[in-house]
Amino acid sequence: MHPASWSDFLILIALRYFLLAGLAWLIWYVWLGKKIAFKKIQLKFPTNKDYQREILYSVCTIFIFSIVPTIVLLTPVRQYTQFYTYPGKYDASTLYFWLAFPIMFFVHDAYFYFAHRLMHHPKLFKSVHLIHHKSTNPSPFAAFAFHPLEAVVEIGIFVLLIFMMPLCRWHLFIFFLSLMVYNVYGHLGWEVYPKKFNTSKIGKWINTSVNHNQHHKHFTGNYSLYFLWWDRIFGTLRKDYDEAFEEVKNRNK
Repeated sequence: MHPASWSDFLILIALRYFLLAGLAWLIWYVWLGKKIAFKKIQLKFPTNKDYQREILYSVCTIFIFSIVPTIVLLTPVRQYTQFYTYPGKYDASTLYFWLAFPIMFFVHDAYFYFAHRLMHHPKLFKSVHLIHHKSTNPSPFAAFAFHPLEAVVEIGIFVLLIFMMPLCRWHLFIFFLSLMVYNVYGHLGWEVYPKKFNTSKIGKWINTSVNHNQHHKHFTGNYSLYFLWWDRIFGTLRKDYDEAFEEVKNRNK
């Protein structure tokens, strides 16, 4: 799909959210919920009011997320960006086309960490970020449950990337689809990585559902998105993270 109007962006973003978050909810909370309830990170389940609040704010976020690319890509603003039509400047046979992805994820990871920490400043937390933290026991629907001002900050990564580096629609489609998948996983409520993953050579640098669930439960520490290096560098990784991960993965009925 190549969005040509605001409604195209709206439909694409809405489908991405409801299909991925809805599918995760149906699998883990409806189909497998009772069978694997003992493995849930927080044993209790969110209430219907929690789901309703998460979806309501997510719908608002979807509207905001659709407006920004419409302004940037479908108005004269586009000429000032580095967006290019595919195939064009770089096609799939070029090294840059593929190198763009790790650059995008690295930049986003840094952007998210520092923006996230900023939103935990007392002057911003209660007025903006608290909406997301009302999900102290998040479900997949919490992935987009932001205050409108936080939604603007979140979509800011799109603006930064599109002005910073040459990108085509495939870069954006794959990047934001991957982001949605990992965002849903982070709010899933179950841990899908295996035992000892958190202490393995690779796993100790990867963010997990347990890690982000701790952030929602305790409100402090664990500010990362994809990777844990910023939390480790700045000493914001919770001291009880490894213990919490192992406790979840070692549970038996």
